[in-house]
Amino acid sequence: MAGQFARGFWRLADPKISLASVASIALGTAAAAASGPISIGWWLLTILGVFAVEVAKNASGEVFDWDSGTDRRVTEQDRSPFSGGKRVLVDGLLTRAQTWGIAAGGYLLAVVAGFAIVGWREPGVFWLGFAGVGLAWFYHAPPLRLSYRGLGEAAVAVAYGPLICAGTYLVQRGSLPIEIVLLATPLGLLIAAFLWINEFPDHDADALSQKLTLVVRLGRPAAARGFVGLGIAAAGVLALLPVAGLPLTVWLGGVAAIRFVPAARLLRSAPEVTPAIIPAQAMSLQAFLLYAVGASVGILIGR
Repeated sequence: MAGQFARGFWRLADPKISLASVASIALGTAAAAASGPISIGWWLLTILGVFAVEVAKNASGEVFDWDSGTDRRVTEQDRSPFSGGKRVLVDGLLTRAQTWGIAAGGYLLAVVAGFAIVGWREPGVFWLGFAGVGLAWFYHAPPLRLSYRGLGEAAVAVAYGPLICAGTYLVQRGSLPIEIVLLATPLGLLIAAFLWINEFPDHDADALSQKLTLVVRLGRPAAARGFVGLGIAAAGVLALLPVAGLPLTVWLGGVAAIRFVPAARLLRSAPEVTPAIIPAQAMSLQAFLLYAVGASVGILIGR
């Protein structure tokens, strides 16, 4: 029983998806390190808060998606390592009560970490933390149900781009220049693209459950073009970052194109065939990680 619970918790922690948080924290840390020393203790507390929210969001989302039936409607041929939910309830790894318990514990831990930072380090983090917890909860939860209304993609772009990156920087430096928000914007767009491509295998199940993601709303062929558009938008913002005062070396973030471009080609060639999309999902994940690494190195060597 303990082993089953551990497997369920591990799925909710989901290292693959948590890499989005890792990327944003890493970028914010690099930007902060370029301007001064890093306080390791406050950095670790920031990480704890972010990952607690991550696990809590995944847990509460599992219950809401179970209730809507969307995860139960994903067919075997549309299963993917990157989509279809965490399936801890579908596969019987956790009970509903255990899943709610993990969600409650995660949100509580995040709030405690956040108030510690607000009280003893940086009061301005309060509003970023408030927004982060709100987006995490209402991503699935009523009355907003962002992911069910075609707003989940925007929520992910904001949360995993500017919000986490800016919060990480603010905790360290005590201020938040606009160029840090702009620096994180291409990352947010690329992480939103990762979510976007992960919605393709879930299209039919989501449509039956009235989970109206943008892929459902647009249809898969048009949504494949939208995926390309997110990559173009990210590249456009990256190209303009030196105008905002960031060093030219930030363009090293453009290394993301090495994986994003083939991902877009694969998706456009077979938007309705899950086995063909899975390699593109992996490439999309690699693309946002490459942006985080490239832009971080660019910031550090350019200052």
